[in-house]
Amino acid sequence: MLLKVQGLKTYFPIGGSWRPGAEKKVLKAVDGISFGIREGEVLSLVGESGCGKSTVGRTLTRLETASGGEAVLQGQNLLEMPRSQFKPLRRHIQMIFQDPFASLNPRLTIEQTLREPLMIHGLAKSKSEARQKIAGILSEVGLDPKMMNLHPHEFSGGQRQRIGIARVMIVSPSLIIADEPVSALDVSIQAQVLNLIKTLQKEHGVAMLFISHDLGVVRHVSDRVAVMYLGRIVEAAKKAELFNNPRHPYTRLLLASIPRADPTRPRPAVEMTGEPASATHPPPGCSFHPRCPLATDICRTSTPSTTPVSKDHSIACHHADSTNKAQTV
Repeated sequence: MLLKVQGLKTYFPIGGSWRPGAEKKVLKAVDGISFGIREGEVLSLVGESGCGKSTVGRTLTRLETASGGEAVLQGQNLLEMPRSQFKPLRRHIQMIFQDPFASLNPRLTIEQTLREPLMIHGLAKSKSEARQKIAGILSEVGLDPKMMNLHPHEFSGGQRQRIGIARVMIVSPSLIIADEPVSALDVSIQAQVLNLIKTLQKEHGVAMLFISHDLGVVRHVSDRVAVMYLGRIVEAAKKAELFNNPRHPYTRLLLASIPRADPTRPRPAVEMTGEPASATHPPPGCSFHPRCPLATDICRTSTPSTTPVSKDHSIACHHADSTNKAQTV
């Protein structure tokens, strides 16, 4: 296992009274999730906006501070080590951000942007060697190396995301965290960038945590899929198993929402009511129970533990044994 995450928690303080002794409120963005990623594997993390999936990626890269749990990469817990000790490992866990323009320094040329990680990690001994590596990676992501002297504002959104991908790949990472990497792009170029990411991932044999709310995209890139709801993973399985036999009611809701060209194709039966619960005031017990047709008294009082329902397929539901198979999506 390349990366093993166990009991990961990321909490943020919110509001509350300034008075001494007053109760401190927290937003439990990530509330005790566990998963693993094998070498060369793509695990997709999906869920509605606000479920905490992006916070998972930012916590693993130390952009946010974990409140608990562990994340072991190459035998070392990323969350406990001092930042000085984490620095050499940073090249092995890289992140592609959702907004390609905001993630690039507007004052630096593309050459300067891509040279910086090479020099920091000692992957180039001179500027000329760095320039050669930069030219190579730009060609690999479909950009003309002659463009390396330009600034980010001189590129289109798709080109800027290719630059972001080049910045990640130039340090030869072991794990890429792709946080909604195509959602900010025009529909016409989303497929191009997505295919580029998938091709580079396969050619370089790098593992990936792919974060998205678009299950159509997830179906294209994933080996395994984990579904999040209000800070917790409610179902995880291999891609084909999850799409063809979703067991958790929330997973079925997500799959039923996928647009499809053929409206006659069957959808999984879904009977949902209500709106998503607030992340600042989650309901007790199973956080999905206010919308769930299977909810009983135990769902309203007790948080379900994750249990296996078959090989490589787990679900966090009190009624895992009684869930009926959904129709093939």
